[in-house]
Amino acid sequence: MALIHTPIPSLKLNDGNSLPMLAFGTGTAWYKTGDESKLDQNCIDSTVTAIELGYHHLDGAEVYKTETELGMAIKKAGVGRDKLFITTKVLPNIADIPAALRLSLQKLQVDHVDLYLIHSPFHTEDRAEHQARWRQMEELQAQGLTRSIGVSNYHPEHLDVILETARVPPAVNQIEFHPYLQHPEWIEYHKKKGIATSAYGSLAAVVKRGASSSAAEPGPLEASLAALAHKYGVSPAEVCIRWCIDQDVAVITTSSKEQRLSDYLRAMTFKLTPREIGEINEEGRKRHVRGYWNHKYGDDDRS
Repeated sequence: MALIHTPIPSLKLNDGNSLPMLAFGTGTAWYKTGDESKLDQNCIDSTVTAIELGYHHLDGAEVYKTETELGMAIKKAGVGRDKLFITTKVLPNIADIPAALRLSLQKLQVDHVDLYLIHSPFHTEDRAEHQARWRQMEELQAQGLTRSIGVSNYHPEHLDVILETARVPPAVNQIEFHPYLQHPEWIEYHKKKGIATSAYGSLAAVVKRGASSSAAEPGPLEASLAALAHKYGVSPAEVCIRWCIDQDVAVITTSSKEQRLSDYLRAMTFKLTPREIGEINEEGRKRHVRGYWNHKYGDDDRS
């Protein structure tokens, strides 16, 4: 399935490496709550399809329990390692990050990843422990086991702790980011520190979460997204993807449907105007939706 489409742009990181701005993720839809050894063939097949469509940035994590599937898909797709950008994350085995990465590499069937992230800051409240674990990340980068290092779900105060002693600053912070959760101060902090932002949950403004959820009701953005989708000949989801990219935020998305994955690539064919971005921002601020880590942030935290 060799397709020709508008190339996915890349974001230059503070360490000189480049991050493709649209990724296929193997969490959320594929997350295993049970036995990791039971292979999910649908995950393998969907990942192969994504790679063949042109999604060469692949996002995994040890907590998803799908690194084996991701590795098998990479091997089956047959795309050269130098063409792929592989991200994975550490959390359950945070007490021994070097061992965790080596196990991830074994499952992924590669000798290095392109980006390795600490999945969450909530593993400890001890400042020295945060800093010690970041030193382990720096050592893994120096050994060539990962080309770039970063974090996920870190607030500025967590990043401040790392940056106090870091020899290498985080290249990326992967966070939940969408029009109903815009993090303006957080994003500004990233820009000031030279840290790239990567978004998960970026389609929260268009994905229905269930009849009992406020996110399933018509939202303040519905009319604006529909109008922009009509203007550019795309879907509201693709407008949300473009909204991220036009603000220099990389996007991680996923689907088991080939047509939907193909459609998402249409977000590379147009750009929103500053006025349109501003309109989405304004309407999006009228609703607050957080899909993840609510138990840590609380309902009233809008950052």
